[in-house]
Formats: sequence, structure tokens, C-alpha cells
Amino acid sequence: MFKSGFITIIGEPNVGKSTFLNRVLGQKVAIVSDKPQTTRDLITGILTREHAQYIFIDTPGIHHAQTRLGEYMSSAALSTVRTVDLVLFMINAYDDVKESNLAILEQIKTTKTPVFLIVNKLDTIKDIKRLKENLEVYKAAFPFKATFAISALVGTNVDHLLDDIYEMLEEGPMFYMDGELSDKPETFLIRELIREKILTLTRDEIPHSVMIYLEKMHWVKSSKTMQIFAQVIVERDSQKSIIIGKQGSMLKQIGTLARADIEALLGSKVYLELFCKVEPDWRNREFYLKSYGYKPEQE
Repeated sequence: MFKSGFITIIGEPNVGKSTFLNRVLGQKVAIVSDKPQTTRDLITGILTREHAQYIFIDTPGIHHAQTRLGEYMSSAALSTVRTVDLVLFMINAYDDVKESNLAILEQIKTTKTPVFLIVNKLDTIKDIKRLKENLEVYKAAFPFKATFAISALVGTNVDHLLDDIYEMLEEGPMFYMDGELSDKPETFLIRELIREKILTLTRDEIPHSVMIYLEKMHWVKSSKTMQIFAQVIVERDSQKSIIIGKQGSMLKQIGTLARADIEALLGSKVYLELFCKVEPDWRNREFYLKSYGYKPEQE
């Protein structure tokens, strides 16, 4: 019997949802950083095994939004709960009970979709008694089908979790071809790889206001090279100065690191040229949110 199903991963920013997705797939399809709200889009990761296909949906962190982009991100994450077969609600093992987590549970309490409580970053915990006490509060607040303590970073108990997810899945078809890891196009993954390097290299004022826009991408047969021209969109001139760096040093470093990952993704030589452009307050402007793919054409 072959099983299949859709599993959404939800929770606050920076609880390790993307790290978990990359762990189960054994390959990076979602960018990661120590900055909250690294994930902005719904990212599908596909794990196909002999008797099952797991379709995971990595979601943006649910948070108290201060921009229209933030509102979209939280809304997109919550919208997945009622359209999947299983929800993984992820929290940090080292946190005390958080009212914001309880608020998320309150928002999904009417769902009929089964929910697993996933306690991530178990490798950081020494006080197990305190952790168990915190979990009792969450269990009292929501009827979870099961609770799992894992470390997505080092892999602790991840295989056991996959076994229990398998038990929850029903008989179904293979939705994606064997070998497919994501339903996202290469252009999306390239933009994300560039953004990841910016998150890693720049100061805290940059990450939430940066967007990558691919102007042109084409194959040059004579040099067997993929040429990519991309714009780094920011909101202020001061941010543009940081992205470019002294005599272009930061932009060059971003490009060098991103090119290496893009070459690994495409399996070919890459010529990558980056430009930086200011679009004031783009995260609150409907035109730009739609242009950059964050808002549907019909609300």
C-alpha cells in the first residue's frame, strides 16, 4: 500500500521549520539563517520513499505583523492548516511557555486537521523537568494528537517522527515524480540563495526589507554559462550603501557566495551580476507586493 499526504509546518519565526525541512529532504530547498522571518513564502519539500510520499509545506513564521508583507506571511502560514492532512506545530525547546504560541493555538483550535506538537532544538536542553512542565501547559491548551522532541539541526528523533507521520497518512497517489524535491522553479530558488547570503553578511537593519528581483536569466551556449542579472531591492539609501559596501565590496562578496550555491543548484557555470535599487516602503505598497509575488491579483 502506497501512502501520501500534505504536512504543513507552522510556528513562530526562528523555531527551525526550514532546518527541519532540509533535514528530512537531505538537501537544501529552504534557506536558513539566525534572523527571524527568513522564510517568506510557502515552500513545498517532497520526500518520496518506497511506500510513501510526504509533501511538506514550510511556512513563514507567524508573528505580530508590522507591515503588509508581514500580514501576508502570517496569513499564508495559517491558511495552510485547513488544506493539509497533518499540521506540525513547532516550538523552541528552550523557551518558556509563550503567550504568542498559545495565541497561535487559539487561532487553529477549530481545525479538524490533526496536529502534532514538535519541540525542536532538543540538543540545547539540560533541564528536562522544566521542559516537561512547559509542555503540560501546551497540552492543556490544545488537543494534540502526539508530541515529539527533536533536533532538526543534528537529526535527533527525526526518523521516529517520520515513522509516526507515515502512520497518520492515508492511502493515496504519488503527487510528484520520484526525485523531485520541490515544486518551486529554479528562478525562485536562485532568488532565495541570493537573499540568504544577504541575511548572513549584513547587519540587522537589512534582512526584513530586502527583496531579490531577477531581471534576466539566459543560457550562453558558446561559454556553457548561465548568465543571471538580479536586482537587490531595499527601502532606504542607507541600506543600499550597506548592501554595496565600500567600493562595492559587500555586493561582490554576496555575489561570490551566491554564485557558488547557484552553480551547485544548476550544475553549470554561472555569471551573476547584482545591482541594488531603492523602492521606499515596498513592504507596505500593494503594487510592489504583487510585483514581487506576495499578493494574489484577486484579493
